[in-house]
Amino acid sequence: MEHLRLLLEGLAAGPVCLVRVESTQGSVPRESGTWMAVFADRLVGTIGGGHLEHQAIAEARRRLSGMPASGAGPLRFALGPALGQCCGGVVHLAFELLTAADAPTLAERLAPRRHPVALFGGGHVGHALARVLAPLPFALTWIDSRDGIFPQPAPSGVACEHSDPVQMAVPGLAPGTRVLIMSFSHAEDLDVVAACLRRQRERQDLPFIGLIGSKTKWATFSNRLHGRGFAQEELAHVTCPIGIPGITGKEPEVIAVAVAAQVLRTLGDGGGATSG
Repeated sequence: MEHLRLLLEGLAAGPVCLVRVESTQGSVPRESGTWMAVFADRLVGTIGGGHLEHQAIAEARRRLSGMPASGAGPLRFALGPALGQCCGGVVHLAFELLTAADAPTLAERLAPRRHPVALFGGGHVGHALARVLAPLPFALTWIDSRDGIFPQPAPSGVACEHSDPVQMAVPGLAPGTRVLIMSFSHAEDLDVVAACLRRQRERQDLPFIGLIGSKTKWATFSNRLHGRGFAQEELAHVTCPIGIPGITGKEPEVIAVAVAAQVLRTLGDGGGATSG
């Protein structure tokens, strides 16, 4: 979204050539839909760097200067020895000259797909995680029961929500939301987990429920959730502790990176995508 903002701001001052990955084959640096804006004196975004990007910039600036295009329609680039790259794939790039008159439609055309994430908890790890998640392809809702807990201003694009009791926010989450639970108290954590499991029982639309903690904490929670009527197969929906394995640091920033990487990995499931 920051790249889109910079593109729109720059477009007000003059024309730009939009370079977009139209289609790909094999191993390539960026996926279809990735774009880069080439101005006469600067760039916004990237299509993967290297010689591919160097040639794309040269082609875009040739068109900006009024020179004829190198070909009609999307141009084909094979990522082999001729480009000094060894990915082995093929990228088709579309080039489009834009002016200020195109600005009204660009937000809809270029805004990235964003997957809803709900982060429960505004403690040290929550703050670090919100900063990490904000620039990633997530629509982040940050929830806490306490007043004055969120930074001012909040990270760009993050929606902050006060909910007391905090678990009452769960029924209103967007379908496909990935839930991260790290409130200031174990009692709140337990209530949010229970609310998520009730929603799973009714709708089956939360692709990931992650709880910060330890194996010991989860053993205690499992016993208490059994007491609330949840079966073992329902408890299997919860991942605790969260974070990709093998990262042992306890610093908030380290935990945040491990958790963000785990949530990114769930996007391969293909569920819960919304337009941002």
